[in-house]
Amino acid sequence: MMAYSEDHIALAAEYALGTLDADERAQVETMMAVDTEFTAIVHAWEYRLGVLNQMVGSVEPRPIVWENIQRAIGHSGPQVPLALPEAAAPPPPVAPVVAEQGAVAEMWPADNANVIQLTGRLKRWRNIASFATAAAAALIAMLGLQVYSPDLLPGALRPKVRTQVVEVKSPPLPAPPSAQYVAILQGNGGSPAFILTVDAATKNFTVRKVGAEAEAGKSFELWLISDKLPQPRSLGVIGGGDFTARPVLASYDANTINGATYAVTLEQAGGSPDGRPHSSPVFTGKLIETVPAAPPR
Repeated sequence: MMAYSEDHIALAAEYALGTLDADERAQVETMMAVDTEFTAIVHAWEYRLGVLNQMVGSVEPRPIVWENIQRAIGHSGPQVPLALPEAAAPPPPVAPVVAEQGAVAEMWPADNANVIQLTGRLKRWRNIASFATAAAAALIAMLGLQVYSPDLLPGALRPKVRTQVVEVKSPPLPAPPSAQYVAILQGNGGSPAFILTVDAATKNFTVRKVGAEAEAGKSFELWLISDKLPQPRSLGVIGGGDFTARPVLASYDANTINGATYAVTLEQAGGSPDGRPHSSPVFTGKLIETVPAAPPR
């Protein structure tokens, strides 16, 4: 890949910017015709500068402008064919001149071509610097419009509207409280021995020991007695702790649960061995509704 000097890059930038005179434009177009890499540099500048065209609306010139252009074209003479200058040989050095106090100074004639070249380079880079400043200011203005006043920009430069759909899920409503039933299990005229609580929704029950104490080597066992059943059904041994919870009422319907009599017998350690009570009930009770079910929402 060919290495291009700053002058080549500046020429390509000014060509894309449109600030070259006729001779310089002809020189650039000649280089583009024979050098594809230089053509790519010109196109890169055109791409960078092209965004500014989108920020400027089209303006229709006044009729007098076209008349002046046509008049100037009509009076222009034939164009001279382009001829690139040949490389000039370096000028011969001038003989040294002895200055005062024996100092020797070599004097060379002024190189007018170098002066012209440096002047053109300075002009070229000033133009590019001015354009870069203008481009930066234009980009800052464009960004400001995109943030604060996007409607003032052309359609191609307006920021795209982003729509985000957010699904907000409401937390589930808490389940309404279920009905609660309680039975006080006690002996004939005695104080309460156990409190039985039944949840109507889950059909789980809890037995709270209040004042009963089993004999040594014996266990209290809870029974469900109903005229809908041929014989009492065991609900399990009541544990030695203060609370005993069981889920065994799930196999019974609500009418059977609510209308049954709950009895406690004193069985051998570990409960009845054959699923039948082996003593008369020592504590009994029936369920009463203490907390009604909430109405459906």
